[in-house]
Amino acid sequence: MARIAGVDLPKNKRGEIGLTYIFGIGPSTARYILDKNNISRDKKVNDWNDDDLNAIRNTITEEFKVEGQLRSEVQMSIKRLLDIACYRGMRHRKGLPVRGQRTRTNSRTRKGKRKTVAGKKKAPKK
Repeated sequence: MARIAGVDLPKNKRGEIGLTYIFGIGPSTARYILDKNNISRDKKVNDWNDDDLNAIRNTITEEFKVEGQLRSEVQMSIKRLLDIACYRGMRHRKGLPVRGQRTRTNSRTRKGKRKTVAGKKKAPKK
């Protein structure tokens, strides 16, 4: 079982894919880490030996912010935007899209489930 940065990597996946299970490491970063340590990208995670694992761990700890440290930094950035009450901070506070997407339609992920509003009733004719 390969455990890096507090995350158990899946054993049967290629190393390039397995590293992306760590928060803060995407496909290009995973390729960079493996290439730097001269480990084949196609080598499965369970085929890594202890030297490979240690080399990967060292590279990640020295060069990248991952998992808890990165999550807290992101949260602090959002909190700063909320505190200074800028446009982006207000969008975070209201739970609306922050980066300029349209909201008349779509944006259901940010806004949540639809809240149906009843239509206005017509006055009866006399």
